Amino acid sequence: MPIRIPDALPAREVLEREGVVVMDESTATRQDVRPLQIGLLNLMPDKLTTETQLARLLGSTPLQVELTLVRVGSHTAKNTAEDHLISFYRTWEEVRDQKFDGFIITGAPIETLEFEDVNYWPELTQILDWTETNVHSTFTICWGAMAAIWHFHGVPKYTLDHKAFGVYRHRNLQPTSPYLSGFSDDFSVSVSRWTEVRRDDIDEDGGLEILMEADETGVCLIAEPERNRLYIFNHIEYDSTSLADEYFRDVNAGKPIRVPHGYFPDDDPTKTPTNRWRSHAFLLFSNWINQVYQTSPFDRDDIGE
Repeated sequence: MPIRIPDALPAREVLEREGVVVMDESTATRQDVRPLQIGLLNLMPDKLTTETQLARLLGSTPLQVELTLVRVGSHTAKNTAEDHLISFYRTWEEVRDQKFDGFIITGAPIETLEFEDVNYWPELTQILDWTETNVHSTFTICWGAMAAIWHFHGVPKYTLDHKAFGVYRHRNLQPTSPYLSGFSDDFSVSVSRWTEVRRDDIDEDGGLEILMEADETGVCLIAEPERNRLYIFNHIEYDSTSLADEYFRDVNAGKPIRVPHGYFPDDDPTKTPTNRWRSHAFLLFSNWINQVYQTSPFDRDDIGE
C-alpha cells in the first residue's frame, strides 16, 4: 500500500529501505483518489520504533493510506525528543474535530496500574468516547485494548504471577471472519504483557467475538462487528528483535525475567531469534484495512452519522 507520512519522519528511511511504498504529496494528489485517513494514538515510550512497526503493516495493501500521528496532551513523553513530537505529532485536542476511517490505539508499559491511576486516563476515556462518533473502525493493541474493553464493556484485567513473554501458538477460532481471511488454523504471535483478560468475562452474546486464543496465554483477538472494533492483547506488530530488546534490557537492569518462550533457538539468548509471526501480522492489518475500505462511507463527514 502506498502510505503517506511526513517526508522527514525517521520511519520513512527504514520503510523505503524495506521496499514499502511511501508516497510524497505530489504523487498522492496526482492519483486523485480518497486516501483512507488512519490515526495512530501512540502511547508507547519508544515512539519512533512503534511508528515504524505500524506504518510498515499499514503499507501492505494497494490502497492509499494517510497516517496521522497523535499523542495525548495531558502527558509529557520522557523517551521521545520534544522536537520529534512537535514536528510529527498532533495532540488529540488538535484532531478532535476531524473524522478518521480507522484509528489505532497502542499499548503502554503501565498495565499493572489501575486504569484510574494512569495520569492521562481522563483524556483517554474522552478519546475512546470520541471514537464512537469520529472514527469508523478502531484497532486497539495490548494495554490499549484492555483499556478500551474495560471502558466499553467492563471487562477487567488481571495481573499475572509471571510475565506472558515469548512466541506462542494461537488458534484461529473464526475462519470466516473477514479479519482472519487467509489465516492458518494455527499460527505464532509475539506476546509481552503482565496482565490478561479472561474468557469467562467476555460476553459473546453481547456483540464480542473471540477470534484468536492460545492455551498458555489465553484470549488474543476480539472483534466487535457492530461497532467496527478490534481488540488485540498481544504484540503481533513487534519486530524480530523486540522481545530480545526487552529481555536484555531487563537482564542488564538486574530485573527478574525469564527467557522468552519459544523465541530464541534452543532457548539460547546468544542465538538470533527467528520471526514466525510476521506474515500473519501483515495479513491481519491488510484484512483490517480492506474491511475499513469496504465499509467506511465515501464522504468522511458521514462517519458517525
